[in-house]
Amino acid sequence: MTTPAPHDKRPPQTPELYQYVLDHNPPLHPVLSELVETTYARFPERASLQSAREQGPLLAFLIRLTGARRVVEVGTFTGFSALAMALALPPDGKLIACDISEEWTALAREAWEKAGVADRVELRIAPAVETLRALPAEPELDLVYLDADKGGYVDYWEEVVPRLRPGGLVVADNVLLHGEVTDPDATGAAAAIRAFNEHVAADRRTEAVMLTVADGLTIARRL
Repeated sequence: MTTPAPHDKRPPQTPELYQYVLDHNPPLHPVLSELVETTYARFPERASLQSAREQGPLLAFLIRLTGARRVVEVGTFTGFSALAMALALPPDGKLIACDISEEWTALAREAWEKAGVADRVELRIAPAVETLRALPAEPELDLVYLDADKGGYVDYWEEVVPRLRPGGLVVADNVLLHGEVTDPDATGAAAAIRAFNEHVAADRRTEAVMLTVADGLTIARRL
C-alpha cells in the first residue's frame, strides 16, 4: 500500500504574495534598504549572494529572542545580514563577520558606519575556517549565521557547534539550493548542501528545523 502524499499547504509564491509578506514584516532600517539597492547597482552579477529581504527581520528577531550578545557570521558579502543583526544587538554586543573580499566588504563597512553600529562589528578578512579555529574553544557563542561557500558548511558547522552555549543557534542559509538538493546525483554546491543537511540531521548535539524561507533556512539549537 502506498503512503498518501502529505497535504501541501503552501500557497503559490507570486510576486504579489511575496510583497505582501514584506509589507507585513518589520520595515527595514533605511540603511538596510539603501544597502539592498546599492548592492544590486554596484554588483549586479553577484547580488544574488545577498540574503533575502525577509531574512533581515528574521535574523534580528532571533537575536532579540535569544538575547544574543556574541554572534558570528560566516559569509558577509556587502553586509546586509550583518547589519540586520548588529542593529538588533545590545550596545555591548559583538558580531564577528568572516569574509575573504575586501571589495565587497568595503560596502559593508560603509553601511555599518552609516547605521551607527560599526563598533559592534569586527570584520575579519581571512578564510572563515581559520577565523573560526582562532576563536576561544569555550561554548560562549549565542548565534552563528552560515551563508558562505557551500563546500565549507560541514567544516564551519564542526567549528561552531562546540563553541555554542546551550540554547545557542546556528542559522544556515541556502539549504534547499534552488531545489537542487532533491537530486541524488547532484554535484558541486548542491551535493555539498545535501551532505550538510544529512550531517545536521544526524548530529545529536543539536535539534534542527528546516524551513522553506527564501532558498531554505535551517535553524539549529545547541542542546
